[in-house]
Amino acid sequence: MDNNLSNPDPPPRLRMVNISKSFPGVLAVRDVTLEVRSGEILALAGENGAGKTTLMNVLTGVVLPDAGEIYLDGEKVVVDSPRRALELGITMIHQELALISQLSVGQNIFLGREPRRKLRGWVDWPRLNQQARGELDRLGLDIPVDALIGDLSIAQRQLVEIAKALSYQARLIVLDEPTSALTEKEANTLFGLMRSLRSQGVSLIYISHRMEEIFQLADRVAVMRDGQLVGVAPVEDLTPGRVVRMMVGRELRELFPKEKTTPGEIVLRASNLTSPPQLLGASLELRRGEILGLGGLVGSGRTNLAQALFGALPLEAGEIMLDGKRVEIRSPRQAIQMGIGFVPEDRKSDGLFLGQSVRSNTAVGLLRRLSVFGFVLFRRIEQRVRDLVSRLNIRTPSISQRVRNLSGGNQQKVVIARWLALDPKILILDEPTRGVDVAAKAEIHALMSDLAARGVAILMISSELPEVLGVSDRILVMREGRVAAEFNRAQASQDAIMQAATGQVDTDTPPLSTNPEEAHP
Repeated sequence: MDNNLSNPDPPPRLRMVNISKSFPGVLAVRDVTLEVRSGEILALAGENGAGKTTLMNVLTGVVLPDAGEIYLDGEKVVVDSPRRALELGITMIHQELALISQLSVGQNIFLGREPRRKLRGWVDWPRLNQQARGELDRLGLDIPVDALIGDLSIAQRQLVEIAKALSYQARLIVLDEPTSALTEKEANTLFGLMRSLRSQGVSLIYISHRMEEIFQLADRVAVMRDGQLVGVAPVEDLTPGRVVRMMVGRELRELFPKEKTTPGEIVLRASNLTSPPQLLGASLELRRGEILGLGGLVGSGRTNLAQALFGALPLEAGEIMLDGKRVEIRSPRQAIQMGIGFVPEDRKSDGLFLGQSVRSNTAVGLLRRLSVFGFVLFRRIEQRVRDLVSRLNIRTPSISQRVRNLSGGNQQKVVIARWLALDPKILILDEPTRGVDVAAKAEIHALMSDLAARGVAILMISSELPEVLGVSDRILVMREGRVAAEFNRAQASQDAIMQAATGQVDTDTPPLSTNPEEAHP
């Protein structure tokens, strides 16, 4: 007897057949057929707006498809709600977290599934916390189960979201940019867990813009472009360059388009900024026309330093000088009046009015500037917004489109456009390309280089070392609330930055150079 006939190959874990989905003005997914095998990691790559998230939202019941069918382990299923997806063993860890800040870690992990006491049906809090502790221990996370989500860092919240998803004992897990806010150690913990789940027969769909992660983890890579699936191949048959070409439909020759500039005079000097426990005496200098990279591990004080410079974090001690004059920046409003702009790390929570239009989000800071005797000059504002949308290549059907309907990369461009509308002399960018595809990254990097060439002083915070090395004229590394090391562009390397960030070598803070020739070879 033919063994192939008696033991046919099992059906794929997931088969999505001819899936299509459109929104007003946008055909998001068009006739996509995708398979995921049992016990494999499938990387799903594509630019923001390529249709990846929409396809996964169809899979997890967030949106209903206009056409197409879904099969799970060979059985046709209808996924008409997120709850139904969970019942089928499908769960998704979204890039934008879905946790409740006012509840504890344990409450979030088992929200809606709280263990109950037999008598009276009250929540069994000790058992809930014990089970939550088990899920966290499974990931190797030392996070208190009774800590409020609102008191955790973004990286810690991301890991709690992962623990919550895994608590459902899912057979198919979708991860959408899960490492975007994680340290290298935390990311490696996640990768080890993913490999363990794969060995247990769990299937994983991994959405990421980081080529090194895709080639480190994936068994196969599926690439989407303009709502269509353009190719699927084993990872060993691909190269990063080929994947990028499939994603953007062209060569991407320059991911870090850096123009050579000669930074000018010091426009910002911060000395001994202190706000315990986040800042413990941080100092820096920023020059006109310079891109100053700020590296360090999550929790090192990078974002806190940016917030202090923008007036969003009260200082106990320290001095800030703008153009040689001492200033006190006690609020973001004062910072804006002094010509400082700030693109925050979490664009959805801190940077955008999601229910408002591209026009409203971009023009919100222009209303006072473009008003005469209390009358808003709407035509001038409209033209200014259109110019910025064109300059930043913001992909939107119209400037009336609600920002929540744009891809992550285009949302980030809208945040940047708002500040460019105000012509800042200092621009602080906190993780400017977090969750942004490779093509949008290159556009944002080119914009930064162009702004620096025009004399804007840029302070850029990034957890991606290739980005820090690729776009910065000079690099500072923070550790434990202080600037631990400084490198010029020629001196910097990934090893040197990581050694300074982790304290592996003697990196007492060097004196900040006042000689442009020393800092910028």
